[in-house]
Amino acid sequence: MDKREQLVRVAFDLFYREGVHAVGINRVLAESGVAKKTLYHHFPGKDDLLAATVGYRDALFVGWLQERLRGIPAGRDALLALFDALDDWFHGRDDRILPFHGCYFINVSAEYGDPTHPVHIQCARHKTAVRAILEPHVEKVASSDIEREALLDAVCLLKEGAIVRAHVESNGDAAREARQILARLMAV
Repeated sequence: MDKREQLVRVAFDLFYREGVHAVGINRVLAESGVAKKTLYHHFPGKDDLLAATVGYRDALFVGWLQERLRGIPAGRDALLALFDALDDWFHGRDDRILPFHGCYFINVSAEYGDPTHPVHIQCARHKTAVRAILEPHVEKVASSDIEREALLDAVCLLKEGAIVRAHVESNGDAAREARQILARLMAV
């Protein structure tokens, strides 16, 4: 692993577990074993390093989600499998996604609340990308454009709500509960 990647991975791990503002650059340097000069060669400032960690997590999460849905029949089965994947993530049963400390994008955007901040925008783009992954599956289930949009919104809200409940309320059943709600919605 090169020094840039090492910095990104260590910073991501620290920011994800402890929060961006709680972790200083010196801590990232100490835990990565990388010199300050090398850090600033790759990243002019902490926000640049943070943006790289958001990009890293985006690629990791999107790749993981696509892999988890691959091979599952499109439509209802894939939408329900989303919540099975979340359940595995919440319970640490899938090493590809790393331990669960809530949603990195929600956590980071909460610390960077200005919706015009580049990092906040980057987090919002991630949510849009995940929505786009789910959209073809919703199209297989919905019978009209209005129903498609409503169901897609419901799936995304259930996903986000499950992640927040699992993290904030330590509700390990949140993904299974959301899955049951979605199954009932699709049965109507």
